[in-house]
Amino acid sequence: MYKLIIRPILFRFDPEKIHHFVFNSIKNIFKIPGAKFIASKIHTLENPKLEKELFGLTFKNPVGLAAGFDKDAKLFNELSAFGFGFIEIGTLTPLPQEGNPKKRMFRVADDSGLINRMGFNNGGVKEAVERLKKNNSGILIGGNIGKNKVTPNEEAVNDYEICFNELHPYVDYFVVNVSSPNTPNLRDLQDKKPLTEILLKLKNLNAEKDIQRPILLKIAPDLTDSQLDDIIDIVADTKIEGIIATNTTISRENLNTSSDKIAEIGNGGLSGKPVGKRSTEVIRYLSTKSNKAFPIVGVGGIHSPEDAIEKIEAGADLVQVYTGFVYEGPSMVRKINKAILKRVEARN
Repeated sequence: MYKLIIRPILFRFDPEKIHHFVFNSIKNIFKIPGAKFIASKIHTLENPKLEKELFGLTFKNPVGLAAGFDKDAKLFNELSAFGFGFIEIGTLTPLPQEGNPKKRMFRVADDSGLINRMGFNNGGVKEAVERLKKNNSGILIGGNIGKNKVTPNEEAVNDYEICFNELHPYVDYFVVNVSSPNTPNLRDLQDKKPLTEILLKLKNLNAEKDIQRPILLKIAPDLTDSQLDDIIDIVADTKIEGIIATNTTISRENLNTSSDKIAEIGNGGLSGKPVGKRSTEVIRYLSTKSNKAFPIVGVGGIHSPEDAIEKIEAGADLVQVYTGFVYEGPSMVRKINKAILKRVEARN
């Protein structure tokens, strides 16, 4: 029903406006007594064989919602009923910021993708914390953190420190985002020296806490093999817990969408099916070259159970969806989990 009826209607309108409309609709529907229970029964597949133990956490299943969908932690309680094993909020910054000028999100439907240049629009970490204090979802929550646009790269470590300290009591793991293409010069922080500084600072802060939270790094799909080698070294040097591969791409290669339309859309990160192959290549490279030295969360271009399995076979321990969730609808999460369960049972 989603792809035949609901999606064609939603896709007639501006993507960002529809995103907020859907958020408000889900909020209102879930106020109806029993709505969350019914949604959970429809979308959730529970089986102990789906559970995954990683960096001290137990994931009830390996399919998560990627950062960017619930930036401000406004809907995680409701989204927990759609079958996810974990939900990542953010990217959050210390201060609220509006992000880049609108229009800033675009569908490239001929490629089952999205292009966005949102620019870390969010209400600030303190606002999100107030919502997380009311968390009764029972689902694992990841906190994706970044820097404000006005913060120079030389002072970026301070922004990550602020977000880390604010969120620490309320999330189960952290993701350091230095790979979005939509904040000027942010990707420069992927270079070995500044990235190592940020991660070591967070690891030291973490060590001072009563409870240590896993710290992961989200990387771009556009890194060269040499840069990926640096990432492997950085993980070893800083002893962070894992990598999320990958963020959106700045590449526009091999698209079905006309070059005129792509030029009209302009800059931004491309997600969805077009990034799927490269994301898998990055996962496979990191997993093979490091001899599976650290966990990898695979994200990018997952629109089907087969796409998810491909990421897992390339070396991903967990997977995340976003654009595929938009294109395929909420039933996709259960389908992916069903395929993963079938794979696990076949191997045992």
